Amino acid sequence: MHLSVIIPAYNEAKRITNTLISIRDYLSKQSYEWEVLVVSDGSTDNTAEIVQKFASENKGFNLIDRKENRGKGYSVKEGMLAAKGDFRLFTDADNSTTIDYLEKFWPYFEKNYDIVIASIAIKGATRAHSEKFYKRWFGKFGNLWIQLWLLPGIWDTRRGFKLFTRKAAEDVFSKVRESGWTFDDEALALARRLEYKIKEVPIHWVNDPDSKVKLTDYPKNLLEILRIKFNFLRGIYKL
Repeated sequence: MHLSVIIPAYNEAKRITNTLISIRDYLSKQSYEWEVLVVSDGSTDNTAEIVQKFASENKGFNLIDRKENRGKGYSVKEGMLAAKGDFRLFTDADNSTTIDYLEKFWPYFEKNYDIVIASIAIKGATRAHSEKFYKRWFGKFGNLWIQLWLLPGIWDTRRGFKLFTRKAAEDVFSKVRESGWTFDDEALALARRLEYKIKEVPIHWVNDPDSKVKLTDYPKNLLEILRIKFNFLRGIYKL
């Protein structure tokens, strides 16, 4: 299995089908073997039913239907560790970054990178729509906070489009503890400590007006970054 694509999904009934079709249309043209794992994070709508039907009609698609809501980080971890691919991509259900950006990612693995991540904060990145002002402000401040405590030199840790080698995925996600939005930061910080090479690549990003990130999540995330830093200092990751 060359590539596994992991999609965490919570109440995505309205848009998951279009995302799955887009991914299917791209992957079906590739010469390598692939799989897609959708992890339903205790969805209370009919997300699981829609994905199950799609999987029954399209080879290579599978559903992990967890009845309990545990958070995006928990779902990504579950999918990354259940995957079989030599390379493992997690991508958002809203298709904000389209699957064809893989074409820009592959060359960096030939240059001995272990993890390649999408970014909208470096030269060459573009956006289809602007975000609300508070999201822009908190996003910029939050990144500086993340760089200060965990990841100096990485300008965008939160895009939902990251590709890992098998070894990096298994080493990193077997140690991830955060189940919410800050799992990205923890995973990349763990990768750094484990001496995996990370490459940040500019992408075109389509802002989702129905984003599930709330204003109240931002201060909570800042405190969670400190918790991750404290966990490193306490040595709980056993690196």
